[in-house]
Amino acid sequence: MATTTVMNPLLCKRVVELQDPQEVFYQDVLRGLTATNKYLDSKYFYDAKGDALFQQIMNCHEYYPTNCEMEILREQSAQIMELVQSYGRQFDVVELGAGDATKSIHLLEQLLQIDPDFTYYPVDISANVIHQLEKSLPEKLPSLQLHGLNGEYFEMLHQANILSSKSKLVLCMGGNIGNFTPAETKKFCRQLRNYLQPGDILLTGFDLKKHPQIILNAYNDSEGITRNFNLNLLHRMNKELGADFDISKFDHYPTYDPGTGACKSYLVSLENQQVHIGTHTFDFAVHEPIYMEISQKYSLAETETLAIQTGFKPVSNFFDEKKWFVDCVWLCS
Repeated sequence: MATTTVMNPLLCKRVVELQDPQEVFYQDVLRGLTATNKYLDSKYFYDAKGDALFQQIMNCHEYYPTNCEMEILREQSAQIMELVQSYGRQFDVVELGAGDATKSIHLLEQLLQIDPDFTYYPVDISANVIHQLEKSLPEKLPSLQLHGLNGEYFEMLHQANILSSKSKLVLCMGGNIGNFTPAETKKFCRQLRNYLQPGDILLTGFDLKKHPQIILNAYNDSEGITRNFNLNLLHRMNKELGADFDISKFDHYPTYDPGTGACKSYLVSLENQQVHIGTHTFDFAVHEPIYMEISQKYSLAETETLAIQTGFKPVSNFFDEKKWFVDCVWLCS
């Protein structure tokens, strides 16, 4: 559900000077709320409270993607890593949007058994996530070499390339790639390819198209956790940016279009109101939506076309038992 800002490829190796995260957050919020159709960047869902809420979402019985991909990695990690090793290279592992690594740990365990001389670079926009990983993962995998990277995907992938000259196995799992529109996904994959070398491998997850009600239920759970997850971003803006959102005056509204495969979430203003952030005032009309996130669903044919169009070669697909989800292995051609 998380996403990241797509950045232009760097043409030379240099140390990336990072801006103050709070200032970037503030500017991104201003940009979104001054747009003709208001939006907020879903990457900001993930403060400490947002991380905890997302963990709860993944445990909801309606939210199937986590269980489907967990099944794939729990039962087929050995086959995936045998395929990776068949290319005869030593790989470091870079995971984009690492989260709590409960799925990727199965891959790491397998790789440690085959060739322990690698470094795991988890990348996440949430500093809290990286801190927790650096604390908890060495306890579970004592022999694992770990170097956490907190920041935007491409900035941190660039840093990983500076830190290590080895080939890269890049993990972009959990349907993270679905957090873009199809056009944005194509741009993202092309830019990702620009950061990789021929022979590098991408393992990426796609939530496959299925009965629309199954998909919609996953983003509108009966316990209201997904609703609270979306509303938490308003709480975060109040806390960190001094905004004055009245949370009770907004509601969560998800949609799914089976024709396009787009599952979208909105927060809807329940009345005419004003919100202040610093010196800025934002008017909300009754029923006016704030676009929060997309979770794009794909057919298998669409994933293979995407790979070919963006400089990858589709190599193999690993499915859960229901074939609701797929982890695709793509080779950088």
